[in-house]
Amino acid sequence: MSLLNLKKLTVGYVNPSGELVPAVQDVSFRLKKGETLGIVGESGCGKSTVIFSIIHLLAENAVVTGGEIEFEGRDILKMSPNELRAIRGDRISMVFQDPMTSLNPVLSIDTQMTDIQYRANIDMEEKRNRAVEMLARVGIPDPRQRLANYPHHFSGGMRQRISIAMALLAIPALLLADEPTTALDATLEAQIVHRLRQLQDMVHCSILFVSHHLGLIAELCDNVVVMYAGEVVEEGDVRDIFHRAAHPYTQALLECDPARIKEKTRHLPTIPGDIPDLVNLPAGCIFSNRCPQVFSKCRTTPPQRFEVEPGHFARCHLATEGDVP
Repeated sequence: MSLLNLKKLTVGYVNPSGELVPAVQDVSFRLKKGETLGIVGESGCGKSTVIFSIIHLLAENAVVTGGEIEFEGRDILKMSPNELRAIRGDRISMVFQDPMTSLNPVLSIDTQMTDIQYRANIDMEEKRNRAVEMLARVGIPDPRQRLANYPHHFSGGMRQRISIAMALLAIPALLLADEPTTALDATLEAQIVHRLRQLQDMVHCSILFVSHHLGLIAELCDNVVVMYAGEVVEEGDVRDIFHRAAHPYTQALLECDPARIKEKTRHLPTIPGDIPDLVNLPAGCIFSNRCPQVFSKCRTTPPQRFEVEPGHFARCHLATEGDVP
């Protein structure tokens, strides 16, 4: 059963001249209960816009121009402010990208972790005990003593663990993680992913995980959505995506993974060219100006979503049966 169902979500940003710049176009995917779904793509492809649309924390100049975000059978886009407040921090929690700014620097960890439990009908001592238990689960040493500390007393990795502990204190149905390991080194990234897997088993929540790190996506996620220039270009099981990628953009992303470099080199692989102008998108495939396998149809006709294998979809003419150069 689907916990979260996005249907043709379309979001744009109004620039200073009053022009609406599209950021997300017709994004659709499903997230099942207990599943981890990864969203991957270059910077500016719309990953964070999708995440913030779900929790309804978009910038003031953002405009949702179409689509639905169905969570537990209800459309989030049609909820009143009171209804949104009832699910944020309760049924839906979020771990933000920067652990340096996601915690209040002038409040102790004790105050922040007990305040976030304001919906719980328990006394302060029980709230503090729950906070200590969750800090221990995310690997904070001497959690009861560290409660009195302030965020600047912790390293970046420990702050991110505290942020994860706070997000999971409410036992949410859905955890949104917006590149939670970007500011951390490789060792801490692995530790954070390991903790997330353990905590997911404990609270039985679903996770929507955004990252540039393909290795983390492969390690943590069950399914993957690949985005480019605001559109979903491929989606499917993590093994299908990593071993049998059907879209040239996904193939190029995988080839750029440093972990796949087998020989010493001074040059890292890149995807040549630039993303298209979102105000003036090309008539055909949005990846056509950078695609090494482009042919005439790609420049004139937008590709349709095609099922390459059961549960594995790609938006590419090459993936469509019979559509070859």
